[in-house]
Amino acid sequence: MVAVDAAAVAKKAPGQPAEGVDAELVAQLVEQARAAGLQLTGDGGLLQQLTKRVLESALEGEITDHLGYDKGDPAGKNSGNSRNGVRAKTVLTDVGPVEIEVPRDRDGSFTPQRVRKRQRRLSGVDDMVISLSAKGLTTGEIQAHLAEVYGAEVSRQTITDKVVEGMTEWQNRPLDPVYPVIFLDAVHVKIRDGKVANRPIYLALAVTVEGTRDILGLWAGDGGEGAKFWLQVLTELKNRGVADACMVVCDGLKGLPDAIAEVWPEAVVQTCVIHLLRASFRYAGRQHWDAIAKALKPVYTAPTESAARARFAEFTEAWGDRYPAIVRLWEQAWAEFVPFLAFDAEIRTVVCSTNAIESVNARIRRAVRARGHFPNEAAALKCVYLAVMSLDPTGQGRRRWTMRWKPALNAFDIAFEGRLSAGRK
Repeated sequence: MVAVDAAAVAKKAPGQPAEGVDAELVAQLVEQARAAGLQLTGDGGLLQQLTKRVLESALEGEITDHLGYDKGDPAGKNSGNSRNGVRAKTVLTDVGPVEIEVPRDRDGSFTPQRVRKRQRRLSGVDDMVISLSAKGLTTGEIQAHLAEVYGAEVSRQTITDKVVEGMTEWQNRPLDPVYPVIFLDAVHVKIRDGKVANRPIYLALAVTVEGTRDILGLWAGDGGEGAKFWLQVLTELKNRGVADACMVVCDGLKGLPDAIAEVWPEAVVQTCVIHLLRASFRYAGRQHWDAIAKALKPVYTAPTESAARARFAEFTEAWGDRYPAIVRLWEQAWAEFVPFLAFDAEIRTVVCSTNAIESVNARIRRAVRARGHFPNEAAALKCVYLAVMSLDPTGQGRRRWTMRWKPALNAFDIAFEGRLSAGRK
C-alpha cells in the first residue's frame, strides 16, 4: 500500500486546472508507486487508491461539518449526536470500482453529498453513459464497454434509467428570464401505438443574451401539430422562468401567433420566410419553382413594408391568375411576415427564417431515420434528446454560433432597449 496524502492533494486541486496540481507531489506519488511495484491503473492501482482516500477524506470533512467537531474532540461529548462507525460501499468511478468507507452518525441525520445515499456511480461515469448513448451505442454495447474498460457490471435497465433521469432533469431545468429570439418548430416521428402513426415532437430553440444556443425543451404531441398544444408548451416555458421574448420565429401555423401573444404579449411574432416559400411551391408546378422564387425574392428583401407591398403587387399581377392560392397564402400570412422588415439588416438576416433550428432538426431526423419507428412516445423522446445532446461535442459550433450572433445582439439591444438587461443580471 502506498501512503497517499489525500488531504494535501485535495488542498491543491479544487478550483484549479490540471496544471495547478503540485508537480513535485505527483512525481513523489508516482515514484512511491513504482518502488512498491504498484500499477498506475487497474484493480488496486495508484489511481484507485488515491480516489478512495480523496473521497473518504471529503466524506470525513462533511460529517465533521455536520456534527460541528473533529473526530476525537472532547467537545463532542454529550452533544446529542456523534460518529457511529462506517459502512462499506463500492462506487463506480472513472478509474473503475472503488470501495470506500462512508461515515455514519448515531441519529442517522448525516446525508453525504460527495457520494449520496444509494448512489453507485460518480457523475463522470453517468456523463459517460449519456455521451455513449448520444453517439448511438445501444445499452448492450455500453454495458460491454463498461465491463471491458472498468470491470464494472451495469445492468441495461440502469443505463436506460440514467438516460431518462438526465433527460427529465434537463427538461425541467430553470431558464433565463428573457431571450432575444425563440425559434419554434416540430419534427415528425413514427410511433407504434396500436398502429404506426406520425407524431410531432415539438422543439423550442432560443438564443441567449450572450449569443449562445439553448434548446429549451422537447415535447411529444398527440396528433397533428396544433396551436393548442403549442400554448401548453409556451406556458410551461413561462413557468420555468421565461418572462419575456423579444421575437418568436415560427411557421405559419394557424392560431400560433395568438398563443404566443397570450404568453408573451410584447413578443414580435415573425413567420419564417423559408416556410412561406416551401408552402408556395406546394401550389406550383415544379417547372415554375425557380421563376416563383425569383419573383418573390424582391418581396422579402424589400427595404420597407410599403416597398414589399409594391413588389408583392407585381408578383400578383404576374402569377395571380395562374396560382391564386399562392397569393392568398401570402395575404393571410402578411401580418406575421412583415415585422422583420422594420429592423436592421443584422436582425433580418437571423430571424427571416428558421434555419437556426432547421440544422438541429436535420440532425434529429438522421437519428430518427436510423431507428425507423419507435414502440412508444418515451422511446422517441429519448432518441431525440440524445441527438440534441450530441450536437456539438467539440464546442466549435458554439463558438461559431456566438460570433455569428454578435452583430444581431447589438442590434437587438438598440431595437428592444432595456428588455435584454434582465437576462444579464
